[in-house]
Amino acid sequence: MPHTPRPTLSPYPEYVPLAEVTRSGMRESVHYGAVVALTPTGRIALARGPVHQPMFPRSAAKPFQALAMLRAGAPLEGSSLAIAAGSHGGEDMHAAEAERILTKAGLTPDALRCPEDIPGGRAARRDFLRAGREPERLLMNCSGKHAGMLSACVQRGWSTDDYLDPEHPLQVLVRETVEELTGERVSHTAVDGCGAPQLAVSLVGLARGLRRMRAAPEGSPERAVTDAMSAHPEYVSGADRIDTVLMTRVPGMVAKIGADGVHLIGAPTGETVAVKISDGDAEERARTLVALDALRAIGVDVSPVHDLLRVDVHGGGAPVGEVRAL
Repeated sequence: MPHTPRPTLSPYPEYVPLAEVTRSGMRESVHYGAVVALTPTGRIALARGPVHQPMFPRSAAKPFQALAMLRAGAPLEGSSLAIAAGSHGGEDMHAAEAERILTKAGLTPDALRCPEDIPGGRAARRDFLRAGREPERLLMNCSGKHAGMLSACVQRGWSTDDYLDPEHPLQVLVRETVEELTGERVSHTAVDGCGAPQLAVSLVGLARGLRRMRAAPEGSPERAVTDAMSAHPEYVSGADRIDTVLMTRVPGMVAKIGADGVHLIGAPTGETVAVKISDGDAEERARTLVALDALRAIGVDVSPVHDLLRVDVHGGGAPVGEVRAL
C-alpha cells in the first residue's frame, strides 16, 4: 500500500500532564494538554504546554462569531444573542429560540445548513427518544449560531444559501473579527462539526479575545455578547451542562466549552483561562477542573464551584478514585 504522509498539523509533543486519573489508589491514566491564564490586564500569569501553538477553539470561538453577527447588523439581544454564542442542549426552549431568530429574519428552519441532530442534554435526549422523534436541524447544538448567521445575512442583503462558505462576506467578517480580538493571524481554516468554518488560533489568542470582549465598555457589541451569555446561561448551554452550572453558580462568569478538549472561562474579576486537553477529553472530565485549578492558582476565588475541582471515578457503582489537576 502507498505510504500516507502524516498531517502537517499533528499533536504537539510539548503537551504536558495536566490531570491524572486514579483508581483504587493507583494512577490509571493521565490527561496531557496546555493551559494559559491571563490577569485582568491581559498579562500571562500561568502557562503550561504549547499555549502559543495554533489549535482549533471549536465552539469556544462562538462568542467571537456572535460578535461578528452583531457587527453585520443582526438584531440579536438577550436570550437570542446568548444562544447565537452557545452550544445548546437541544431542549424545546432552545429549538424555539433558534426558530424565533429565523422567523424574525423571514426564514424557516429549511434555511439552516447545520446537520440534523438529536438533543445533547441528557434529559432532553431521553424525552426525545421516548417520543420516537426524528433528528432535526433546530435540535443541533449549533442551530442558534446558524440562525444568528442567517439573520446577519438577511440584514446585510447577503446570500443565505452559501453562508458557510469561507469566502462568504459573513465568514470573512468572522475571520477579521477573530484576528482582531486574538491579535493573531488565523493559521489554518477547517470545517467544524456544524459545517461552519473553524479558525485556528493559539490558546493565548483565544483567552486574549474573550478578555478583550469582557473589558469592552458597557453598551458595546463586545460586552453585549458576554453580558448576554452571563445573563442567560441556560441558552448558552442547557439544564444539565457544565457552562450553565458555572455561570449560574458564579454570577458574572463567562464560560464556553469547545469540542475536543477545549474550555474558555472568564472570571467575574477579569481573569481569563483557556484549556486544551490533547486527547480530546471525550468524557469531559478534565478540561473544566484544569481551568478552575488554573484560576485558583492565580488567586481567583473558585469556592462556589470547588466541588468541580475533582471528578469521581466509579467502580461497581461507587466512587473508587478521582480525576484531579496536576
